[in-house]
Amino acid sequence: MVVFRNDPCGIICIGITYAAVLYADYVIVRHLVIPTMSESLWGCINVIIFNLIVFFIGVSHLRAVLSDPGVVPLPSASMDFSDMHSSQPPKENADGWTVCMKCETYRPPRAHHCRICRRCIRRMDHHCPWINNCVGEYNQKFFIQFLFYVGLLSAYAMTLVIVSWLLDPGIKNEAKHIKLIHSVIVMIESVLFGLFVMAIGCDQVSSILNDETAVEHVKKDNPRRQPKSKMALCQEIFGRGHPLTWLCPFDVFTNKSHARDSYIV
Repeated sequence: MVVFRNDPCGIICIGITYAAVLYADYVIVRHLVIPTMSESLWGCINVIIFNLIVFFIGVSHLRAVLSDPGVVPLPSASMDFSDMHSSQPPKENADGWTVCMKCETYRPPRAHHCRICRRCIRRMDHHCPWINNCVGEYNQKFFIQFLFYVGLLSAYAMTLVIVSWLLDPGIKNEAKHIKLIHSVIVMIESVLFGLFVMAIGCDQVSSILNDETAVEHVKKDNPRRQPKSKMALCQEIFGRGHPLTWLCPFDVFTNKSHARDSYIV
């Protein structure tokens, strides 16, 4: 199911993301690689690798943006919860299911209500404006892939900036001044985005290995669960394919099925 939120903040963040990536691509190719490496095979190789990473950023980001994060479906008929009050904590049955008074429906264990999406999300970690979507059970893999490729692109861009100036350090004319301005902007952009995604990526990996989402950590809602190995926890997010395929934003190598909830009312 394709979803897209009409959230102004999220739409602006998406625009900033693509503007920053496309600008870095333009500067690296036009002002750094072509002037300094066009006569060698390394220039062609660097352009191909850089744009391949940009491609993976676009695919993983679009999948994180447009994928269903795990929206809990609403019942086909209205349900009466008039005997419950929103001021009281949701009642939990033996299976861990609770009642969401905002959605007026039952929700499975580890599902939480998002005030921006206005729906309950399965295994909700947080709502991220950079993908204009919640990070939940069904799209967390794509979100982590997006973070990884942005971090990789940032490191690669900084490396190419340094190498291009080592190959052509002189500043003798207007073209070199333009190159200098673009290089400084790309370096600042790469450092900021690189540190940002590194921090979020480490937090995501920690939450997976600890089997605790950000929402559960804040609410201190993490009851005892059956102990699982680190590999099993990672496979719940990335699928049962080989670990080398976990960073592929396509479903060719994965073996992960999502069982949707069914409601009989």
